Amino acid sequence: MKILIDTIRNRRIKMNYKQEYVAARMGVSQNAYSKLECGYSHLTVERLVAVCKVLETDVCEMLRPALESA
Repeated sequence: MKILIDTIRNRRIKMNYKQEYVAARMGVSQNAYSKLECGYSHLTVERLVAVCKVLETDVCEMLRPALESA
């Protein structure tokens, strides 16, 4: 799970998006999104899909680093 969370964070940073922007696009607070990136809240499939839409990538691409390290 840590690799997936790191992949999400790195993609967000690469796109030069702030947590506030991603959170607003997902319809959650910045605090809730921060907890997701820190691993303090569960990353559901629904949330993963929402993050991928905001970060303009598909779920398979986001999961690839985690699957390759397994």
